[in-house]
Amino acid sequence: MSSGKAALLGHLGSGDTTVARAYAVTRKDGVVLGFTDHDRDLTFEGIVFRAGTGLTAKAVAQSTGLAVDNTEAFGALSSEAIRETDILAGRYDGAEVRIWLVNWADVSARMLQFRGRVGDGTRGAGAFTAELRGLADQLNQPQGRIYHGRCSAVLGDRRCSFDTNRAGYALERAVETVREGREFTFASVAGVPARWFEGGLVRVLSGAAAGRTGQVKNDRSAGGKRAIELWQSFAVAPEPGDLMRIEAGCDKAAATCRVKFENFVNFRGFPDIPGEDWLLTYPVRAGVNDGGSLRG
Repeated sequence: MSSGKAALLGHLGSGDTTVARAYAVTRKDGVVLGFTDHDRDLTFEGIVFRAGTGLTAKAVAQSTGLAVDNTEAFGALSSEAIRETDILAGRYDGAEVRIWLVNWADVSARMLQFRGRVGDGTRGAGAFTAELRGLADQLNQPQGRIYHGRCSAVLGDRRCSFDTNRAGYALERAVETVREGREFTFASVAGVPARWFEGGLVRVLSGAAAGRTGQVKNDRSAGGKRAIELWQSFAVAPEPGDLMRIEAGCDKAAATCRVKFENFVNFRGFPDIPGEDWLLTYPVRAGVNDGGSLRG
């Protein structure tokens, strides 16, 4: 048991307690924010925990074993603390959260009660609610492989091994026009056919929407311009002049992997697995019915 926890337990056992909660949030961009439900600021762990932010949380439900410890946090949206624009930009998605019970009269007497990440959240009427998920939630992931005709890897990941930085498979361009936060035009891209980026990713590299990603729905060349449309609008719309990275799309098909990316050796699907229509097939005299390879 740490000395800080022992000191806190001793303080709680005295019956005359001066305790508060302190919350540290580490965003995806590395910014660390501190909050407390006490009426004055507290400082420890190199973090200033600000009072008066309106942040509070339900009691932490903790259990033994691998059950996920969950709780909820509530707070007001303000320019000094948690801003709505940062939430819309996704900077709190998956952010790390730590919650301490601390003796505000002697902050060395404290105990870490919860450590996890921000899950689903809602916002409205100048306030927000965020689900906090314990570390065990990261174990709640599907395991094994699914037998399917299409590839189960993600383009560019360790299993795929394709280098998305190869010439012709990604480009960076400044946005020229923006419509409804999901339709963008860029300068013409020579040597890259239309629809090349369909199914790929758009990453915003600069501006208020920096860090956001979207999936390409349509990729067209028209009037000397390249038009990219996303499936969903960015919560924070990029502005003309913002820099974007556009990556080629992969539809997970074996033919695409072989021809477009020349990466069939790393294909993670089962292209020859029979489809549901095999129930309707029957041997024919002119065919080869020996059960051998379909590739010859």
